[in-house]
Amino acid sequence: MEIIRSASRSIGDAMRDLDKRAVMTGDFVVVYGDVVSNFPLHAALAAHRARRALDKNAIMTMVLREAGAEHRTKAHGFSPLFAIDPSKKRCVHYEQISSSIERAHSHIELDPELLSTHKELELRNDLIDCGIDICTPDVLALWSDNFDYEAPRKGFLHSVLKDYELNGKTVHTYISKNHYAARVRNLLGYRSVSLDIVSRWSYPFCPDSNLMEGQTYTLTRRDIFKENDVKISRSAVIGPKTVVGSKTTIGTGSVVSDSIIGRNCTIGKDGNITGAFLWDNTVIGDCTTLENCVIANNVVIGKHCRVLPGALISYGVRLSDGILVQQERRVSRAKNTQGKSQRTREVKIVGESGEGYAYEPSDDEDQEDEAAAGIMGLGMKRWSRSDMNGVTILTDAVYNKNFSISQESVSTLHSDTIDENDDNIPRVQRRRSTTGSFMSVASDENPDQAHAEHFHHDAAGSIYDGLQRGHDVSTIQLELQGLRMAANASEHQIRRAVVSAMMKHVVEARKAGIAVKEVFTKNKMLVERTIFDKDEEKKTDQVDFLLMAQTELSRRPEGDAVLLAVCNELYLADVLEEAGFEQWWENEKSVASEEMRNVRMQTEKLVKTLTEDSESESESEEEDDSDEEEDEDSDDE
Repeated sequence: MEIIRSASRSIGDAMRDLDKRAVMTGDFVVVYGDVVSNFPLHAALAAHRARRALDKNAIMTMVLREAGAEHRTKAHGFSPLFAIDPSKKRCVHYEQISSSIERAHSHIELDPELLSTHKELELRNDLIDCGIDICTPDVLALWSDNFDYEAPRKGFLHSVLKDYELNGKTVHTYISKNHYAARVRNLLGYRSVSLDIVSRWSYPFCPDSNLMEGQTYTLTRRDIFKENDVKISRSAVIGPKTVVGSKTTIGTGSVVSDSIIGRNCTIGKDGNITGAFLWDNTVIGDCTTLENCVIANNVVIGKHCRVLPGALISYGVRLSDGILVQQERRVSRAKNTQGKSQRTREVKIVGESGEGYAYEPSDDEDQEDEAAAGIMGLGMKRWSRSDMNGVTILTDAVYNKNFSISQESVSTLHSDTIDENDDNIPRVQRRRSTTGSFMSVASDENPDQAHAEHFHHDAAGSIYDGLQRGHDVSTIQLELQGLRMAANASEHQIRRAVVSAMMKHVVEARKAGIAVKEVFTKNKMLVERTIFDKDEEKKTDQVDFLLMAQTELSRRPEGDAVLLAVCNELYLADVLEEAGFEQWWENEKSVASEEMRNVRMQTEKLVKTLTEDSESESESEEEDDSDEEEDEDSDDE
């Protein structure tokens, strides 16, 4: 087995990096890291290969599971909708409909041509996306050709199906009815999948199979699993669907039900634990109640405490006796980055002898998963590692009380989410970003957010098509203006669409250097109409343009040479100024990763030359001013 290391910060970047390495020469299987499945792939692979033998344009087969519209392991917060041609098992349309939109609108929009082209269509929202795809190398090529794709379903799949007439590639499905597969996207998924494992739906992947070295689980009636060396008091009550790890002790009169208890745990007397997940080496004091919560490794909870549903206690936290942890509360050993973890607040949360802080995510913290939802319907912000000890599947997580749902996006350095507190963003753009930003992982379920994402796809595609066909710049600009007005897009969105289309057009040319000159000479107006800071001291628009160009080219072969040519051409055309280059060069985002630093290396000499020229001009102007003042003084004398 070969392990490939990558510095990619998103799924899209990883797929493009894989294509660049050219290690996939045949069909391959893509599986999410959080998939739990007992699904045998033989039949799906055979169907895929048979289809490929007849049609080389059949580039991907998605594995789906039939489970009903309300199954607990379905994605929460959004409903995936598949339009499938049953005769060919071909998916022709895909949408992710948020729960709020689904309640407010009872219809979706389908291309009328789909109804005329296909004799029969099935619209299905009863399918679970297993996160298993059988792909051909053409899939990687499409990821590389469309460098704005970041998400496999909402970005890649939706766009490939939408652009069928352009690329001619088809995506098919394999629907299973008899096996288990589900993704652990969030805390609700964590609980649901754990219950399925305990209920043996995922057999042979269940505790008593003891698949991992050192496991000694045995199954008793009512789906109770216990390892060796467990010490349970005679008066303790162990309820159904409970797992107890080795060397765990449960005291007199305690009741444990519907819970998963790790190894080396100590539960005191007269405790009550319901629907909880205790990881290894935890200590629970006497008369303490835990309800539907997650307790991480090495946590110590005192006597007479109560942890309410949805709470999460992170690694190594200690709670004093008599502490009440409120619903949705998050407690961590890490100090709050916003400076709110004062001693008074610390004592209130964990007690006088406790150790820990109330966790409050920073304003710019990224979300990292598709459909965030907690154990009791709460939002999830982050998972940090994976653990397959027994049936514990995921570990460190923190909640988002506002239940801000995201879909299938992974936060990246190149995310276009606009920080409302960023001084580099003009005020007008900040106001519009609340409804117009796109590809944001923080608010993917916002209907305006979805419209903005479609705007980028349509706008960049329109510009690229116009450049490829050699259309007049006024024609391209007119169509772009129409798309902008329809979507109420911000200047930043327009700028990104222009950058994406131009960079893609240039790098695909045989002679990129010549293409740069031709494109920017002929279509100078496209760039000029995205720059509005010529009279401003802070060159926000120019810096934004250069950062996006740098980002796009950092993923492309010979991107450093193309970036130099682009910068040189834009300066000679008086589109960008010396101050814009200087502020871009000093911007921390331009050196945020190794790829970003490497791609700008060839441009360093140009920027230094422009900066030196600017300084020399300012010095000469100051000398001229001083000479004029001396002449005026001599005239007065």
